[in-house]
Amino acid sequence: MYLAPRSAWLTGVGLLLVLIVPKPLTVLVWSAVVALLVAVDVLAAASPRRLHLERRTPRAVRLGETTTTQLSVTSASSRTMRLLLRDAWPPSAGAHGERSTLTLLPGQRRRTRTVLCPTRRGDRVADLVTVRSSGPLGLAGRQLSVSVPARLRVLPPFSSRRHLPSRLARLREMDGRSAVMVRGAGTEFDSLREYVVGDDVRSIDWRSTARRGDVVVRTWRPERDRRVLLVVDTGRMSAARVGGAPRLDTEVEAALLLAALASHAGDRVDAVAVDERLRAQVSGVAGPGLSSALADALAPVEASVTQTDWALVGRTVSQRLSQRALVIVLTGLDGSSADAVMTRALTALAREHTVVLASVTDPDLESLRRERTEAGSVYTAAAAERDLIELAGVRQLLRRAGVEVVEAVPELLAPRVADTYLDLKRAGRL
Repeated sequence: MYLAPRSAWLTGVGLLLVLIVPKPLTVLVWSAVVALLVAVDVLAAASPRRLHLERRTPRAVRLGETTTTQLSVTSASSRTMRLLLRDAWPPSAGAHGERSTLTLLPGQRRRTRTVLCPTRRGDRVADLVTVRSSGPLGLAGRQLSVSVPARLRVLPPFSSRRHLPSRLARLREMDGRSAVMVRGAGTEFDSLREYVVGDDVRSIDWRSTARRGDVVVRTWRPERDRRVLLVVDTGRMSAARVGGAPRLDTEVEAALLLAALASHAGDRVDAVAVDERLRAQVSGVAGPGLSSALADALAPVEASVTQTDWALVGRTVSQRLSQRALVIVLTGLDGSSADAVMTRALTALAREHTVVLASVTDPDLESLRRERTEAGSVYTAAAAERDLIELAGVRQLLRRAGVEVVEAVPELLAPRVADTYLDLKRAGRL
């Protein structure tokens, strides 16, 4: 049962009677009257156990967007029911309008809606539905909390999608619309066209020129159906917050943009999320469904505070790739000795594949290095300087081993990774 605010007001009226008739008997009599009325109201209230509750929730929504969940309430009672319902969700689901009042006639079905505006990526699981059935006097009633399972998957926002049109324009420009844009074995012959001023003379097809009597050049297009493997590090480096959000969120954005771009380019894209174990994987998906599958797989993945098993990363890559491919590792660079394990693993991968390491840089580190106004800040600046020197050393080792290193602040990492992919494709290195 529960007590309504009206019962408190009724009890307060008894204080006036005590002031008029200040006797213990007055208190006892009025308390007995209130208790009797409350008991009658509870007994007269319809039982909430005679309700059938059902939630209808969309499967997924992107972070930053709103959606609506519907709670269906059906009465199996022979009495009219006056209800107060609370459709409870965790705070990160951003529920609005979760409380509602209903009057149900016998056998009637009503629906209530709750607006959800999630504030975090991942799975949001609904809490209990609490039902209060009030009595005719409005003093008290019956209360019941029921588990009505529902789950909403909050997908990454994919805000980096705004960079996709400009990168697709570059891809179309590369895709056979100009003469000899790339050199080496990583190109495919596309067509012939007339020579124009500015074309590379090495692209002239002399046989066709002699046959036609006009100077013609060969055009090429990048190879298609290449293999691209995205490795998203979900270890401790990705758990660090940069720019108010975990590194992992920026890495997911970069993975989504690259997957969409590579899919349009005709390449086959697989993805894994790994730390000390395999957290998620996407393989065998192509075309428009790739971005949706990747977003769905990475949505519930959270960064852990464990050290990434780079030996597992190497084995995972070897199991999925039987020939040379592009491997893009999305992680964070660290100048500590822990990065020696990562450096060795990526060096071994670079012998068999084209490896790109994409890392989110912390702009605050450079600010700390420059701040030397007080004694305490001088020590902080020295520590930041040492970190930057160690990072430069790790970066140099990776590049010497043949690993492409891409670093950028959170807002620029996704387009930088996409540009690196296009540059490699232009150079025929995929």
